[in-house]
Amino acid sequence: MNNKIKYTSEKMGKLKIVNDFLPSPDQLVLKDDNVKVTIALKKSSLEFFKREADKHHTSYQKMIRELVDWYSTHHQKSI
Repeated sequence: MNNKIKYTSEKMGKLKIVNDFLPSPDQLVLKDDNVKVTIALKKSSLEFFKREADKHHTSYQKMIRELVDWYSTHHQKSI
């Protein structure tokens, strides 16, 4: 991709101003009600999540949270 863009000072024609329709940054942040907990896990389980998180460039805490969320969502539907 060695194509260089050539800029000119030509007229752009008739412009139209468009109203700002994008949400503000605070509306883009999804806020869940999270609760901090302390949990004891087997060393081998924690090591597994840490290895997998490393492979996928994410945090092991996030993976465990996603797993618990998936599990609870899945089983709530069947109740």
